[in-house]
Amino acid sequence: MARQPDDKTAAQSKSDDSALIRELALLLDETYLTEIEIERAGLRVRVARNVSIAASLPPSYQPAAAAPAAAAVTPAAVADFAKHPGVVPSPMVGTAYWASEPGAKPFIEVGTKVTIGQTLLIIEAMKTMNQIPSTRAGTVTQILVEDGQPVEFGEPLVIIE
Repeated sequence: MARQPDDKTAAQSKSDDSALIRELALLLDETYLTEIEIERAGLRVRVARNVSIAASLPPSYQPAAAAPAAAAVTPAAVADFAKHPGVVPSPMVGTAYWASEPGAKPFIEVGTKVTIGQTLLIIEAMKTMNQIPSTRAGTVTQILVEDGQPVEFGEPLVIIE
């Protein structure tokens, strides 16, 4: 004979579900992700939020001293860079990397002359490494993202003049 869940068990399950959702929402805030989806024991939970490009930089974002070109990046500056004729925007949401693997030489640096189709960075999305090619020939004047930084769709990555 199958046992029916009692009210105490149902209440505990609801409490656990609420705690999981709160935990995922906190994780979104801590990691600056826009969406998390998990499936556990037949329960599927998706927590998402809308983020505009101008708000894609976390408020606590402090660029490294080694990247003076990125030091001036603020939400208002991101919008300005998006209008720049030499901007290379992110074609996807993911994590930007400067090199093919940790410790490897970066694909580009400020001052690097690039050709059309040359790899500028890699964006990891869904465990797939996607090479981001240059859409124009020229000289890299600014790299607007840090190595390992989460990026949003359309976020300015590099300026080529």
